[in-house]
Amino acid sequence: MIYSIVSVIYLLLLIGVIIYKSKSVKSEEDFTVAGRGVPVYLLIGTLVCTWIGSGSLFGTAGLSFRSGFGELWFSAGAWIGIGVIYFIADRVRKISKITLTDLLEQRYNRTARLLGTVTIIVAYLVIAGYQFKGGGRFISILSHGTIDIETGGFITCIIVIGFTALAGMVSIVSIDIFNGVIMIIAMILTLPFAVSAHGGLSEVINTIENKNPEYLSLFAGHDAWWILGIILPTFLLLMSESSIYQKFSSAKDSAAAKKAVIGMLVGVVLIETLMCTVAVVGYAIYSSDPRFFMPDGSINRAMSEEIILRIGFEQIPAFVGSMLFAAGVAIILSTGNTFLMVTSTNLSNDILKPYFFKSVTDAKKLIRVQQISIVILGLLAYAMVTQFETVLEMAFISYTMIGASLAPVLLASFFWKRVTPAGGVASIIAGMSVPIINKLLEIFHISLGIFPVDTDYVAIPSLFASLFMLIVVSLITKPSSEEKWKPFFD
Repeated sequence: MIYSIVSVIYLLLLIGVIIYKSKSVKSEEDFTVAGRGVPVYLLIGTLVCTWIGSGSLFGTAGLSFRSGFGELWFSAGAWIGIGVIYFIADRVRKISKITLTDLLEQRYNRTARLLGTVTIIVAYLVIAGYQFKGGGRFISILSHGTIDIETGGFITCIIVIGFTALAGMVSIVSIDIFNGVIMIIAMILTLPFAVSAHGGLSEVINTIENKNPEYLSLFAGHDAWWILGIILPTFLLLMSESSIYQKFSSAKDSAAAKKAVIGMLVGVVLIETLMCTVAVVGYAIYSSDPRFFMPDGSINRAMSEEIILRIGFEQIPAFVGSMLFAAGVAIILSTGNTFLMVTSTNLSNDILKPYFFKSVTDAKKLIRVQQISIVILGLLAYAMVTQFETVLEMAFISYTMIGASLAPVLLASFFWKRVTPAGGVASIIAGMSVPIINKLLEIFHISLGIFPVDTDYVAIPSLFASLFMLIVVSLITKPSSEEKWKPFFD
């Protein structure tokens, strides 16, 4: 009962903050980029919460349960990406666009913007969808199975839609400082209690060494292709994470945007390392539990993704476990909000306003258009989750699709003056096509030589195709004028 009470109280606290902050939304810029006045500490909180979502709580934790500390390669892709983002954060803020696709149009052309919009909408709906799937598992565990995963997912969908539509980016930034703090505290407290639940550190190590000693190594049991395959999706997504660029545009100035990246790196590394370690400890705790294994002895992938919440619900003291569940509320709600917000912003700014509401100038009407978009897109995201078995599979597909199609063109914008509009367009098309075609081949059981490839490795051919088209087409087409590239280098 205490788990439910704490989770509901925390949710009500966040609702109160959002209702209060919604009164400050006066313009479309307030709704989409929080009025461009977010200070460093709030920006750090919301950037951390942008990245730590259900993909981490469920997908990354499940991969840790199945792979051991080798999972950290998956997380490390994002850490490397954050390091690269540091060098362009201030330039993004100086350009002062609203969305990532605004940048694409300025550096390339309108076609690049539209292709980027389609990619973001499709991929981010998948990401928003697995927040709902994670929320369904969360509610199912919390209710002892009284509420099934599908119903719990729909409840999560409605809550996230309501939060996002109420105050937009203002609501997200306002609650993420609370969410970031509770995530860190909950993970720090959970680890020692989880170790204690299995009899101490030596007992945890002995159990893993007897069951699967490779779990304690970063390299054992993994070849270079596996490591590259799981580094690329998170690296590419981080580099092309539209919500991060939109939040840079929310910063009070370019210096604040750059400082916030350092705080983001520290917070993300700390939380993801703790999550991985807790999941590995969970492997020791549940190494003989039949719920986590299939009849043939292989690990139950869906069940493994519940490992952190199972530890919080079954293995550690209630006061720590309830805080962990409150952190779960924070993780699911914050990330769901962010990805619905970004998707609706791109739909409104890039498609609805230019083609259907060109003459509308009233701020309230424009905000209403985006709020309706949030509702429609949220329901569509919920419908999409039925096509995937696990959160991790959804993460790999969406990360690769958006990363391979947008990361190369974005990096080229800031680091390669020779890139051309035609090269950018060709790169986006190639990057978004490979994971989609690969998934369709898998669904319809069609084999084309090396395709379809395993989901764990799909990022490799996707990135290769995107880079090949970017470089070759740019080199054989006319260079861009100085006015195209100068704002990205100045």
